[in-house]
Amino acid sequence: VEAVHLIADGKAPRIPQPKEGATYEGIQKKENAEISWDQPAEALHNWIRGHDKVPGAWATIDGQAVTFYGSSLLDSSVPAGQELTIKGASKPGLVTKNGLVVFGNDGKMVLVRNLQFEDGRMIPASKYFSSDETTAVELTEEEKKMAEDIR
Repeated sequence: VEAVHLIADGKAPRIPQPKEGATYEGIQKKENAEISWDQPAEALHNWIRGHDKVPGAWATIDGQAVTFYGSSLLDSSVPAGQELTIKGASKPGLVTKNGLVVFGNDGKMVLVRNLQFEDGRMIPASKYFSSDETTAVELTEEEKKMAEDIR
């Protein structure tokens, strides 16, 4: 009650807030979101999810920064997949049908569902080794005639 009266009377003490630590802006920088691989799987998961969507937790794969999105802890046996070398990771990741499996220093696993490349392309992590080639559609003679009739 006393504090309310001091404010109402304009006599409440004013203590300026220090500028140091007054913002969370420094946390949101991309360079601060690089994944440190020397930690348990739960910490990796928390780091990736904590930076999902902005600024995005990232690691270097094949010389480029790749951002990881949509992680979950994986509590099963090691799935079959194609190995993917990740800079700084003690064990290669595995590209599986469900996504990219990465390992914490405790041997436990984290599943990452989506990856984004430096050029902005985002892909399901399970498609990392899939080629970007498109196949041409070949029409039969009957289909070619139908296409001509439609034109």
